[in-house]
Amino acid sequence: MNLLLIEDDPSIVAALELSLTRLGYAVTTADRDPGADLPTLVHAADAVVLDIGLPGEDGFGLCRRIRTFSAVPILMLTARGDDIDMVAGLESGADDYVLKPVSPRVLDARIKANVRRVETTVEPAASSTETLGDLVLDRDAADVLRDGVSLGLSPTEKRLVFAFADHRGQVLSRDQLLRLAWDQDFLGDSRLVDNAIQRLRSKVDSTDGPSHIETVRGFGYRFVP
Repeated sequence: MNLLLIEDDPSIVAALELSLTRLGYAVTTADRDPGADLPTLVHAADAVVLDIGLPGEDGFGLCRRIRTFSAVPILMLTARGDDIDMVAGLESGADDYVLKPVSPRVLDARIKANVRRVETTVEPAASSTETLGDLVLDRDAADVLRDGVSLGLSPTEKRLVFAFADHRGQVLSRDQLLRLAWDQDFLGDSRLVDNAIQRLRSKVDSTDGPSHIETVRGFGYRFVP
């Protein structure tokens, strides 16, 4: 598997490059924004591991730029554990948020989980479009629309909507949503779900009505058309 690691701490780069290479990765490294080479490096990668605190443009900006031309899995690797930073990372288009220090084997598992999830997402569906309330889900195009206009959801937000559509009327726990949208059984942080749901509500709810995503206290979330 080809991995692009963008990290400015040489000790972390050396340790992860050595460990991940032993686990079978072909690792390409950069210590900052690669500039004009970014599209070439990203298109050659199966996944990107991205630090936030980079010299020059930070990881948030770099992630947003990658999302303009690629749906490659992006994992934020950072020492920042605040909810605000996690929300900013996911808002910028990252698929996962991994806190330092992390063992190479855990990082390996998180990378593979995100790559598997993308491969599953792009499998052709039996039917191209379906409706969920006033939303139209186009699985072939991996998009969610209202009134013919794309809602501009991130890859994670789209997977959450697809998960709710596959389990209509059901309450889905945070663990279930981690498995369905992040393909993680035990490595994920439930705050990922809460933060992603909060962002998703801001995009799929109308300003003058109740939320489409109901919180069921003590259980999880349910989509209400």
